[in-house]
Amino acid sequence: MQIAERCVVSIHYTLKDDGGEVLDSSAGGEPLAYLHGTGNIIPGLEKALAGKRAGDKLSVRVEPAEGYGERDERLVQQVPRRMFQGVSDLQPGMRFHAQGDHGPVAVIVTRVAGDMVTVDGNHALAGVTLNFEVEVAQVRDATLEELSHGHVHGPGGHHHE
Repeated sequence: MQIAERCVVSIHYTLKDDGGEVLDSSAGGEPLAYLHGTGNIIPGLEKALAGKRAGDKLSVRVEPAEGYGERDERLVQQVPRRMFQGVSDLQPGMRFHAQGDHGPVAVIVTRVAGDMVTVDGNHALAGVTLNFEVEVAQVRDATLEELSHGHVHGPGGHHHE
């Protein structure tokens, strides 16, 4: 069966940056399962997987525009430390959710200097070219429930309580 819209696809992958550093991998674990054609994975990888079959192996280079986007320096802001009430030891690397113009935004603290804190709302991989080594483990038709929910259920997917 070929990968197409409305298919559940399970892949093993290793993700590296241009310097060869491993950023993420399914090695030693369960494959990643996603519903093809619904935006569950980044567009560049999804496009490269279309038409492939179980057992296929491929190398995929995804530029930022087809990955997590380009960095947007407007998402880097300095805010008063008082915005972090109740956080006694504020450190770079800490992650928070802030209220943005269009709803909640994940931010990471990049600098703490006196009464000012620099936060970055860019995705950690924004602006990064992504290099995937992928093996297609399984391709199957999605269930009606998976299609109505917009995601995979069961192993490698979402579990409802």
